[in-house]
Amino acid sequence: MCELFGINSARPIHANDLLKEFFTHAEENPHGWGLAVYGGSGTSIEKEPVKATKSLYLKERLKAEIEAENLIAHVRLATMGSLSYENSHPFLRRDATGRYWTLAHNGTLFDFPEADRYFYQQKGDTDSERILLYIMEHLDCRAQNLDRELLPEERFALIDQIIAHMAEGNKLNLILYDGEYMYVHSNYANSLYLNKTPDTALFATKPLKDGNWEPMPITTLCVYKDGQEVYRGNPHGHEFRDDMVDPRFVFATYSEL
Repeated sequence: MCELFGINSARPIHANDLLKEFFTHAEENPHGWGLAVYGGSGTSIEKEPVKATKSLYLKERLKAEIEAENLIAHVRLATMGSLSYENSHPFLRRDATGRYWTLAHNGTLFDFPEADRYFYQQKGDTDSERILLYIMEHLDCRAQNLDRELLPEERFALIDQIIAHMAEGNKLNLILYDGEYMYVHSNYANSLYLNKTPDTALFATKPLKDGNWEPMPITTLCVYKDGQEVYRGNPHGHEFRDDMVDPRFVFATYSEL
């Protein structure tokens, strides 16, 4: 499966060594890499549909100093969608109020027909991009109904409802960032870990070498700002297990690659 890595901190973190280690996991996730770095000048997203350890660009990029208070990285093992730039994570979209949202996803929508309508709107053809479009539509609709931008607690409450609804029957590990808050969710046991220090939260699909890594709570949306958990949703109970996968879906998906 794909892998996620995220940083949420109250201070700039020197990320080069962490990223170099994380991107070695491309040996098992060879279908693309992506990196979103957030700073005073905005959001920088770089990605390629090539194996991270074979990318000459990424090799040079990691030679330059990378410092960030917020960061999302991804290595892809394709389960839906072709190998292309458009299908590489993270995905970036702007909502109706002008707020930019970034999503990286590790999982598969096995049964969520409500997202199918975005097939002709999306730039690529992944289910992950459709997750972000689905979230954006609901945020925009709520803001339109209120005739104002949503407050942080309102954004959290709505996304908590969306994730709980979407998680039933689907594998939904994701990191979502709205420019202020980082939303983290897993519903697959032992597939997303947290390394917490007083002012920094690191997230990774597999623990990296340094630090004290503990499993994230599953079936629960957790939201962070400045390295601190600020919101936690109610456990929705939709845990995904491997025995829930229909073998016909797996065959059909990989036959398209």
